[in-house]
Amino acid sequence: MVNRPDVRYPVISKRVVAIVGGFGSGKTEISVNLAKYFVFTGHSRVTIIDLDLVNPYFRSREAKAEMEALGIRAVVPEGGNFYADLPILLPEIKGAIEKSEGKVILDVGGDAQGTRALGSLSEAFNRQDYEMLMVLNSRRPQTADVGRSIQTIERIEQSARLRFTGLVSNSHMIEETDPDVLNEGYELSREVSRKRGLPLVFISVKSDVLSRIDTAIFDCPILPLTRSMLKPWEQNKSTES
Repeated sequence: MVNRPDVRYPVISKRVVAIVGGFGSGKTEISVNLAKYFVFTGHSRVTIIDLDLVNPYFRSREAKAEMEALGIRAVVPEGGNFYADLPILLPEIKGAIEKSEGKVILDVGGDAQGTRALGSLSEAFNRQDYEMLMVLNSRRPQTADVGRSIQTIERIEQSARLRFTGLVSNSHMIEETDPDVLNEGYELSREVSRKRGLPLVFISVKSDVLSRIDTAIFDCPILPLTRSMLKPWEQNKSTES
């Protein structure tokens, strides 16, 4: 990660950080990049837990080898069936949330199954030592405007039995992301922040896009992203090249 003097990077003091978002929100890419960011900023013990129960492609377990090479502990199912493996993993996940040393990141799907899984673990959370961050992507239906974003936040809180503590702005169109898309998502997040009383903890921006924008337009920290989540056909192409 390049340390740029014009970028204000996130500061997250809480030990447990749950990143929650719907399909296509980019929350898994954020979870993986946040884990790497913690390592690069001097945290010697970082754990990432995969609680994405639905998404067939973009799951943090896909980057397990990359993360373990950096010393990040990845708690993911070893088999191909998450639903079969989840009950086996729950004691390990619960233990990591309750008393693991260092940073713990949970990659949580915003669907009913993912948030119910989080709800089953809610009693393990220290209410004074966690962040639960909602990923807002203005290019996804459930968070396309302020009203739907707030409805989604309230639905997830009820299912997860935990309150959100902040927001992450992550509007993107993958390779076609440009400053206009970023600003659109930033303005949406600011309005949701104002109406819900939740701080905008950071905006996430792909590193190549970040190099082309004036960072002063964002009055919040920035988390630069490098893509770790690739579709199977992209992975094959990368292997062949």
